[in-house]
Amino acid sequence: MVVLSQQAALNQFFLIKSCKPTTTQIPEVNLSDPEAKTLIVKACQEFGFFKLLNHGVPMEFMTNLENEALRFFKKTQSEKDRTGPPDPFGYGSKRIGFNGDVGWVEYLLLTTNPDIISSNSQFIFQQNPQNFRYAVEGYLGAVKRMCYEVLELMADGLGIKQRNVFSRLLKDEKSDSCFRLNHYPPCPEVQALNIGNLVGFGEHTDPQIISVLRSNTTSGLQICLRDGSWVSVPPDPTSFFINVGDTLQVMTNGKFKSVRHRVLADTTKSRLSMIYFGGPPLSEKIAPLASLMSKEEESLYKEFTWWEYKKAAYNSRLSDNRLHPFEKSSG
Repeated sequence: MVVLSQQAALNQFFLIKSCKPTTTQIPEVNLSDPEAKTLIVKACQEFGFFKLLNHGVPMEFMTNLENEALRFFKKTQSEKDRTGPPDPFGYGSKRIGFNGDVGWVEYLLLTTNPDIISSNSQFIFQQNPQNFRYAVEGYLGAVKRMCYEVLELMADGLGIKQRNVFSRLLKDEKSDSCFRLNHYPPCPEVQALNIGNLVGFGEHTDPQIISVLRSNTTSGLQICLRDGSWVSVPPDPTSFFINVGDTLQVMTNGKFKSVRHRVLADTTKSRLSMIYFGGPPLSEKIAPLASLMSKEEESLYKEFTWWEYKKAAYNSRLSDNRLHPFEKSSG
C-alpha cells in the first residue's frame, strides 16, 4: 500500500524513460580563441546551444551564489512559501507558469532590472542575510559582461557591421531580463519504484534572446537535436551553457534555432541551476535583421513587440511551439 500511495503521489508529474547513451559531442567555445566568433555561429546554427569555456567569470562568484541559494532552499517550506507565489517574481514550487505545467522543481525568479523590484523579491532579500543579495548582484554583474561579449562576437561572426545589434538590447536600461534559480530535490522514491525518470522541468524553448546557464555537478539537462533525439549534457560547474532563444531565432530569420531542452530530476542528488535570461525592452520591435537577409530572401516571421511575444508565451504550455502563431504562412 505504501508503494502504491507513493506512485499515486508521483503520477501528477511526468515520467519518461531514460535516454540511450549518445556519442554526440556538445559544441565547446573558448572565449579567448581567435576563432570564437566562427565557432559560436556554427554552434548556434547546428545546435542552438554550446558550452562556454575560459569565460572570465570568477569561480568564487558562482560558488558564493550556489551556497546562498542552497541555504535558502534548505529553509522550511513555510518559510519559503512566505516569499511566493511568483507574481511573476518570487518563490514557486512544483507549478510552472499558469497553464497546468508541473515539474519536480522549486525556484526563485528575480528581475535583473533594479527599477522593477517586486514585493516578493524585496521580501526574499529582507528575510535573508545581506550576503545573499551581494552574491546575486556580483554574479549577475559578471555574467552580463560575459554575455554582452558573446553576443558581440556572434554579430561579428554573422558579418553584421553593428556589432552591438544584440547586446544593446540587454544593456538597455529597460531591458526585460530575469534571473532564475532552480532547485531539483532528489527523489529516491522513483528509483525504488523503478518507474522511469521524473521530469524536473518539461521540454520547452526559451522565449528571450539568449539564456546563460550554470549548474552544480548533478546531471539532468538534456537538449533535443535536429533529428528529434534527446542528448544528455554532462554537467560542468566551472563552465556556462548558452541557449539560443526564440527571439534570436526570429532576428536571424531562422539561421539560428532556439534549442528545445528539458531537465530530469536525479534520484539521489539535488541539482541547482542558475539561469540568466537576456530579454529586450518590452516595447522593442522584433523582426529579422535586414543585414542578415539577401535581397531575394523573405522574412519568415511577422513583426511583433517583445511584450506581445512574452504575453503569448506565458499564455501557452511549456511544450507548445510558441513561435508558430508568429510565422508567416507559406501561402
